Amino acid sequence: METPAQKNDITNEPRALMRALGDYRTPRIARSAIELLVTLIPFAFFWVLSWAALSAGYWIGLVFTLPAAGFLVRLFMIQHDCSHGAFFPSRRANDWVGRAIGVLTLTPFDFWRHTHRHHHAHSGNLDRPRIGGIDTLTVEEFSALPRNEKRRYRLYRHPLVLFALGPAYLFLLDNRLPIGFMRAGRMPWLSTMGTNAAILVLIAAMMWLVGIGLFLIVQLPITLLAGTIGVWLFYVQHQFEDTFWEHSADWNFHKAALHGSSHYDMPRILRWFTANIGVHHVHHLCSRIPFYRLPEVLRDYPELRDIGRITLWQSFATVRLALWDEGKHRLVSFKEAGA
Repeated sequence: METPAQKNDITNEPRALMRALGDYRTPRIARSAIELLVTLIPFAFFWVLSWAALSAGYWIGLVFTLPAAGFLVRLFMIQHDCSHGAFFPSRRANDWVGRAIGVLTLTPFDFWRHTHRHHHAHSGNLDRPRIGGIDTLTVEEFSALPRNEKRRYRLYRHPLVLFALGPAYLFLLDNRLPIGFMRAGRMPWLSTMGTNAAILVLIAAMMWLVGIGLFLIVQLPITLLAGTIGVWLFYVQHQFEDTFWEHSADWNFHKAALHGSSHYDMPRILRWFTANIGVHHVHHLCSRIPFYRLPEVLRDYPELRDIGRITLWQSFATVRLALWDEGKHRLVSFKEAGA
């Protein structure tokens, strides 16, 4: 059993800490099953409740789409754990639960896992393709762009695009075809087309049961709200002022994981709905830890609580950040960069 002093030394050495965190990687089958049930059943309940409440008025029905979206976000986080092989001991169980949830989240599991693993392997590396993440240019890269490209990047980084139009495009359209991965073999297409086929069957069945109009009135707000929340979480987890970006020569996986990912310290209810994804620095350092065991890590290694910590209120200030300043080693706004 390590002493507090030993643990403190470990937190100052990311590589050693990663080895120590291996003790938390074992999923608990009963706990995983319960977490899945207490997420999936309430999602279905609030979906049906929203549909039933429409008879009393559109706005009443819309109220119940809010908790439904929250549970859909949590389902996505379970799918995320499955993609890392962290939710069940069995790879087959992780794969098929992840694929089934992908039908509800409109996210092809195997394809998304491929891009997400690339994100984990190269997060914070300025010289690698930024697949599976939010595009971020350095001040120097932005300054070298032609005027039209600068306008395009400014538009891309606008909050309305990032958190409203972007999620709608990503989950409704972009996830339907793996454009840009023609050389990645059959996997992206098999995963995407298989998920699309299952989505069509589910949509057809639901439209037959409740009607086309009512289905769209209920499902679209849930999907769009959950998508916006998901993109916001991903943004805050890496787009904070003192994050970590380096060129390959100075880039280190362990340091990038621990210091390039935030500890998004949210209120307890939001931590539950987001399945502790805010403990993102620990997750990036050891992605095989089930989400329900991440609080154990913070309990046993309290020094980790202050690394990259951002509160809910502080997170809103990150929206203005858009460029990586290599001289200052931090994200800055267009105004700060003089752009």
